[in-house]
Amino acid sequence: MQTINLKDAKARFSSVVDEVVNGELVTITRHGKPVAALVSVEMAEAGRKAMASKRCSLVDHLRAFPGDLILERNPSPSRDLES
Repeated sequence: MQTINLKDAKARFSSVVDEVVNGELVTITRHGKPVAALVSVEMAEAGRKAMASKRCSLVDHLRAFPGDLILERNPSPSRDLES
């Protein structure tokens, strides 16, 4: 997965699209924060088909999405518990 800032993505858009066509997932950032992701039409269609085949939770959808996305649970508590 590649991360690129918006200014660079605009400057070399054609080569970024070529990378996406070759299977790369590209995350675009603005001011250091992710704002968009570029995926191939094939990957987007696979994600849509996975969603259409069954009603699922967001986690199920992310797990069905093609690519090397790995979801791991954060072992830390969601909030501090005071005694």
